[in-house]
This record gives sequence, structure tokens and C-alpha cells, in this order.
Amino acid sequence: MPAGRAHEARAGDQDRPADGQDRQAPVIPGGSRPRATHPAPDGATPSARARETGADAAAAAGRAGAARVGATPGNALAGSEAGADDAGQGSAADGRAGSAGAGAGAGAGAGGTAYEGQGSAVADVLGGSAPPPDGGMARREGDRLRFVGAATRRIARGIDLDEIVLGLCRATVPTFSDAILVYLRDPLPVGDERPIGPVVLRLRRTDRLRPIDDLTGAEGAGAAGAAGELDFSQLPMVGPQGDLPAAELCEIRTGGALAEVLRGVRPVFGSAAGAKDALPELLGSEHPVPRGQRAILAPLRGRRRVIGAAVFLRSPERPAFEQNDLLVAAQLATHTALGIDKAVLYGREAYIADELQRTMLPDSLPQPTGVRLASRYLPAAETARVGGDWYDAIPLPGSRVALVVGDVMGHSMTSAAIMGQLRTTAQTLAQLDLPPAEVLHHLDEQAQRLGSDRMATCLYAVYDPVSHRITIANAGHPPPVLLHLGGRAEVLRVPPGAPIGVGGVDFEAVELDAPAGATLLLYTDGLVESRLRDVWTGIEQLRERLATTAQLTGLDHPPPLEALCDDVLDMLGPGDRDDDIALLAARFDGIAPSDVAYWFLDPEETAPGRARRFARRALTRWGLEELQDSLELLVSEVVTNAVRYAERPVTLRLLRTDVLRCEVGDDSPQLPRQRRARDTDEGGRGLFLVNRMARRWGATRLSSGKVVWFELPLPGANDRR
Repeated sequence: MPAGRAHEARAGDQDRPADGQDRQAPVIPGGSRPRATHPAPDGATPSARARETGADAAAAAGRAGAARVGATPGNALAGSEAGADDAGQGSAADGRAGSAGAGAGAGAGAGGTAYEGQGSAVADVLGGSAPPPDGGMARREGDRLRFVGAATRRIARGIDLDEIVLGLCRATVPTFSDAILVYLRDPLPVGDERPIGPVVLRLRRTDRLRPIDDLTGAEGAGAAGAAGELDFSQLPMVGPQGDLPAAELCEIRTGGALAEVLRGVRPVFGSAAGAKDALPELLGSEHPVPRGQRAILAPLRGRRRVIGAAVFLRSPERPAFEQNDLLVAAQLATHTALGIDKAVLYGREAYIADELQRTMLPDSLPQPTGVRLASRYLPAAETARVGGDWYDAIPLPGSRVALVVGDVMGHSMTSAAIMGQLRTTAQTLAQLDLPPAEVLHHLDEQAQRLGSDRMATCLYAVYDPVSHRITIANAGHPPPVLLHLGGRAEVLRVPPGAPIGVGGVDFEAVELDAPAGATLLLYTDGLVESRLRDVWTGIEQLRERLATTAQLTGLDHPPPLEALCDDVLDMLGPGDRDDDIALLAARFDGIAPSDVAYWFLDPEETAPGRARRFARRALTRWGLEELQDSLELLVSEVVTNAVRYAERPVTLRLLRTDVLRCEVGDDSPQLPRQRRARDTDEGGRGLFLVNRMARRWGATRLSSGKVVWFELPLPGANDRR
């Protein structure tokens, strides 16, 4: 039978089929009956016409109430969306406001339902309508359980605090209540932390239907206020729209009514003895407490303590809450509180992970002589903020620089911790000036000491700006790409080697040309490998991308380094972020041979005098005679100290870049230390002079001895800066 005629038969005086059975209209999932599509027959009774009119009015109210006002800008959502979490699970607010309206209209004439006009088929059964005479109590309770299941699933989908609270609000308004207020402790305790000071609740979010005057007109709103009921047009809002008076902060008084209700954990009606005083304390004295069972105060208890409270409210036009609604509120509050607890713990772990990742990577890159550096790091995803990728640039003696990129397997705190240990080990080995192959060998031994399953890939390169050469050793890492000045991109042929941690494998280093103006790109496999492409396809795409970028900027000058890094990352597609990415770019400027002076000095008494003469000639050739006195004095002191302990020839090198750098090397591994000389001492003042006159100085131990260096500012350097 069509839905309209079924309604007519039900709305008539005593329309019965010939077989005498009470045949009812089809029922949609959730219990709502179809809305009549034809007017009642002329012979219909006044009660039938009243039910018909009530159905139309309720359907209109349901369509008007379906539009809600969210608590923050941009969160407006149709009322039907709140209950439409799981289609076919009893929460049928997916636009079937007419069906719900029919049930609401029928209830208006006979006591009404608690969910009338809210666009949810479950509302007809859950909200307080009398149980059907045909034993529909089981169906009613089943629909209630389906609503709770759909609501808790929506709450559980949230991963952070705001998503969980929003899920609670959207799941309950308007299906379960006309308005909701969620208060949380400020600040929220994390784990086993014990709060210090008074307990303060802050209004985190509210959700409600549109103001009453939007639904029933201004007269209806005034009548509600005159009756002493809660005026939903004055519900507090959070955010830029929240200009209405509201108790956004509530300090819980020890021994007060609110403290007692929260300590009881179980939800209570607003008309209960303790809640009558607790609600004004929470909502604010300017808000009247709803009469009857139109408010539920539900404490939000996490794993160890109460972390907030939720207030569910119903308007005067809607039936009050039932006793079973307390069970629904308890389920919603429990799932919300446990979700908030987990979200807070997750937020703390994410913060720790961010700090760990930040401290494991260099805050800034050095700017050594003859090379410019730029870097990027991208985590795999927002939910995996830590990883094992790292990069580093380590200044070495002789104006050289070590370039390091590595990748520890995994995306966890353990991977980040291992990465930090390997990075520290690499820095220590670099300061010893070991060859790249030796550095990887010691890193392999260190990884085996950390554990049998600690594996990583690493590429270690040393660039010498004086010789314009670079030495590279690889441990299972993707090969670097060299972008030449003319725009040609080349994948360097480097022996791949075995990953660090395998053990018992020799590493091989190769020495290649590093022409001035070229750019070396070191990266981890997250840049070139994903589920959609293999690593060699990604490397070829990277090479082509670099060549294309160089063509766009011109063949006579290289592309800007920072822009080049950004352009390389732009090649990543939506499905290419399976792994974290570390990127290190080095632009080779080099040092011209005309800016370098180099001598060997025999370890004898005449060496300091010869060193002064060589330095004087170099300054004259460079036009830096103003530095002659300072340089001769410092060179004499450093060379004298080197000759005292050296057994092999001493090296002296001067470099003219943005500063004048002097390097003195010998075969003694003992590093000089500055000390305060006594008045009667004949020596011990050389390093004191170096420290006072040089802009910077230092000493570095090498595998073959040590190097002592100092820098003097060039004349007019301050004016050029």
C-alpha cells in the first residue's frame, strides 16, 4: 500500500482491512512512520486532522532545526548530519526530516516524543514516546543502542582533542539534545601528573540549534524566557562569535555542589538535589536552570581523574529526558573522556617527538670557506613526526667541510635516538680527520654495538675548496647528484657499499672533481622512492628536475640554492610521502689558486724567521701590507711552538677569502692549551697573544698530527659588511 494511503487508513475513524487484522504502515529503520503525501479524507475525524496538521508542522520544524549553529566559525552543519554517522545503524538523520516529522506530529497529539522534529528516525523511539502496543519496546531499546554505537564510533574517530569534542557535539545535537556544553580542565593533566592549585574548568565548545526566535518566532522565545526556562538564544558560544555572556571559566570550590557531582562520576538530571546548585555554578548565575529533567550534567572521567563535564540540554518544546537517557549520557561521557585522555597523551608524545627531532638535527648550517649550504627536512606524515633521517655539515681543518646524510631504518623514537648517536659519532670521527671510508667503518662498528638490528645507510663526503676535489664513501645510500654550471645533471658513480650495521664489510671511497659553480645534492630515499615508483625511477626524475631548473635560470649562472631545494621538494606528489626526507645541497665556490700560499718548513731554529719572510711576501702580493705586523708576530709564535715538538717538516698555509686564515701543521698530536704565565716565566705567552689579536683561533687533531689555525679580518671588512 502506498505510504500516503497507509497514513489515511491509520488516520481514519476505524478503517480496517477485510481480514480484520490491524495492518500498519511500513516503518523505516529507526521507527519513524512515513509522512502522509495526500490530505486526509473528508470523513477523517478531528483527531486525525490534528495528527495530520501536527505532522506537517513538526516536519517543518525538523527542517528548520536541521541547520545548526556550530561553536566556531566554519563549523555550521546541517542537523541531519549529526545523526547520520552510520547509515543503516538506526541513526537515520540523512535528510529524512520529513519521516521524523511525521513521527513527531503523531507524538504531538499524544504526549510527543523526545526527539521530535530533529531529523532522526532513532529519535522517535529513544526520546520518550509511549511504547507501541505491539511490543515495540525491544525495537526501541535496540534503536537506542544503535544510536549509542554510532555516536561512540564518531567520537572514537577523533585523534586530537578538538576532533573528539567536536565528535561528541555533532553526535548528540540535535539527535539527543538541543544543546551541549563541554567543559574541560585548564590545564588538562597529562598521564600521572598531579595538578597544583585550584581546579578550573574552561568552556571548550558548545553546540546548539538555532535560537528559538529563528525556529518559532520572537514570541516563542519570549514565552520560554518568561516561563523561567533556559533560553537557547542566550547559550554561550566559543570563538569570534562568542560575544554572549557565558561562564567560560569555572573554579571548582572544594566541598561545593559541583565538586560533589563530579566526584560522583555518574550523570545526573539537572533537577536532582545536588545538580540544582551545581548547574548555576558551572553555567553562570545569569543562566536560569532548566526545569524538570531537561538538563543532564555528565562528569567526564578519564583513566585516573575527572577531566571535565558535559551538559546536555533540551528546549521546552521537546519532551524531557528519561531515566534511560542517563545511561546514554554516561556512555557518551565515558568514551569522550577516555578519548580526551589518549589525545592529551598523544599530544605530549608528539611534542616530545618534535623536540627530539629538532635537537637531533642541526639548528643551522655552518658557512665554511669556499662552499654554500642549504638543507631541508620533511617528516613522513603528521602522525609520524620522528624518523631516522639526518644531515650534517662539519668544518674540517684546511678549510675543508664534511657533508653527511644518513637514514636509520624505522619511524620511531628509537630510530631518532639511534640517529642521534650515529650523528654524534660521525661528528667525533670527522674531527679526527679520518678518511671517509674509515669514518663509515667506525660507524658500522658503533651500530653493531648499539644492537644487532640497528641498521642505517649513510653517505660521507669531504670537499676541499683548495684542490676542488671531493672524496665520497657510501654505505648503502642513494647516490648523490651533481648539477654542473652548464645545466647538466649527473648521477655520480659511487660504490654502493653495504648498510651500516651489517658488519664485516669494507667501504670504498672515490675522489672526484668538484668544479666551481657546481651543486652537489645529497638526499635520503624518501625523496626518490615511494609506493608509486622505485628508487631508480625517482633518481632519474630528480636528475631531470635539476636539469630543467638549471635551464630555466640560465646556463651561465647556477640557480639560487634555497629556491633549488624548494623546487626539488615540489616534485613530490600526494602519494610520495611514505618516508621522511633529508636534503642537503652544497654549492662549490672553491678557493682560487691565486688566493693560496703554501710552504714546508724544516723543524729547526731558523723556521720562524723563514715563516715571517714567506708571510710578508704573500701579503705584499695580495696588497695586505696593513696586516704585516700582526701576521708576522702570530706566525712566529705558532711556528715556534710547532718546531719545538715536531720531528717532520712543518706546513704553513695562508688563505685569502673573506678573512686571512693562517694554518700551521706538525706531526705532534698534542694540542696546545692556553695558560696564564707567571711573571717569572720566560715562555707561555704565545697563545695568549694569538687569543687577543686574532678574530678566531683553534687547534684540531689529525690522524697525522695537528693543525693550529687563526684568522685575521681583512682591512675594510667592516665597511664591506
